[in-house]
Amino acid sequence: MAVAAIQIAAGLRKIVQQLSCRNSIHQSSEQFLLNRVIYSIYIVILKQINLVMAIKQLSFSVLFIISIAACKNSKNSKSPSRADQSILGTAEVVKLPPPFATPSVRNNSTSIGWPKGKTPVVPDGLKVSKFVDGLDNPRWIYVAPNGDIFIAMANTISDGFTKTASDKKPGKSSNTILLVRDTDGDGVPEIKNVFLKGLNRPLGMLILNNKFYVGNTNGLWMYPYTEGQTDMTAEGTKILDLPAGGYNNHWTRNLIANKEGTKIYVTVGSGSNVAEHGIENEYRRANILEINPDGTGERIYASGLRNPVGLDWAPGTNVLWTAVNERDNLGDELVPDYATSIKENGFYGWPYAYYGKNADPRMNGDRMDLVNSTITPDISMGAHTASLGLVFNKQNYLTAPYFEGMFVGQHGSWNRSVLSGYKVVFVPFANGKPSGPVQDFLTGFIANNEKSIVYGRPVGVAFAHDGSLLVADDAGKTIWRVTKK
Repeated sequence: MAVAAIQIAAGLRKIVQQLSCRNSIHQSSEQFLLNRVIYSIYIVILKQINLVMAIKQLSFSVLFIISIAACKNSKNSKSPSRADQSILGTAEVVKLPPPFATPSVRNNSTSIGWPKGKTPVVPDGLKVSKFVDGLDNPRWIYVAPNGDIFIAMANTISDGFTKTASDKKPGKSSNTILLVRDTDGDGVPEIKNVFLKGLNRPLGMLILNNKFYVGNTNGLWMYPYTEGQTDMTAEGTKILDLPAGGYNNHWTRNLIANKEGTKIYVTVGSGSNVAEHGIENEYRRANILEINPDGTGERIYASGLRNPVGLDWAPGTNVLWTAVNERDNLGDELVPDYATSIKENGFYGWPYAYYGKNADPRMNGDRMDLVNSTITPDISMGAHTASLGLVFNKQNYLTAPYFEGMFVGQHGSWNRSVLSGYKVVFVPFANGKPSGPVQDFLTGFIANNEKSIVYGRPVGVAFAHDGSLLVADDAGKTIWRVTKK
């Protein structure tokens, strides 16, 4: 079998040498078909053999053949589906490489924690300090209407779903919500107390109509709540079942209410990278769901969102925005994670298309009707950045350049040869719409890029009532606090 595999690989390489670089993969239907055939052969052979030499030969041939799609001989060649693409930035400038232009790599970071006196880096005119540290995987932050700060602490556990972002085996999850109160806004909390425990990988939190909601991975729970209470003694009620777990870290369930308090929106990530376990296993996944506050009336508000997490309303509008993690294993620069406004009943591509009407070759041309109806996202956040947290500066905190803008926490890559993400970025907005390119905001999380060593990994972002931006750093066990100097 090994000899046959190597002979096939050699034959494929010979075909490559005879092919002309006539058009891009997105121009030529013949080349697109060829890529699909070769990819299928590649997968079949890899399932039959396990010899390093054969795999190397096949990998070289397949990647080489698919990469010829990037060649262009004519200045007049056009790609109708790519008029608005780039690696990073707003939709007007986004340009994407073809699939498999570079090999898919596993490049996990190693977190070493923050040395004494070391902090992330902020722009001029601002300062950053530790707000709370020594926490057990603080992942999300919710600021209550009265100013109390709730921190959800949870982690991936071994529950049959794929974990790819770390070489470490999944361990235990804290499954705890911590309450922090800083009444005088001096950055030193007067109260730090366990508010809720014994949960199932909580993330999203919400206070609405004297109820405290928690988005566990397997459902939405509701508790009676009195403003100012420091712990939860009452029993909760599960008002909505949700599909638990998910691919990699897609167990997160975020929550937000509309301005009228009549609807709650719930994020549910996919159970796979690109529906490799069958689309039937993705029921009610890769969606933003809409429900009534009592858990009834569920409907899909938007779909095709591989892993939507951060949610917020753009200032001065009724437009919901989300941060979405896109798919893996198409190369270093595919597919960009993104932040986008959400259109009611809109379809955003997963698993059939990515970043607009770009068909994923692994789907073998399935559901081209959905490919052709895919909405292009508003803002590219860069490939594999794991853009998770999202918050708007509605109250014009910090300094003038950051008024009304959007902040996004990027947890960082594992499927890219050079680390990407591991920072908080800022997008300027005006009149509820993006008005400039993505900018670095909170950086310095990477300790050694060549060795993929990091101090921490930012995730959730939220504004406290004192005007500070709070950033959850789960790997660094810290909540960072950014304020004006």
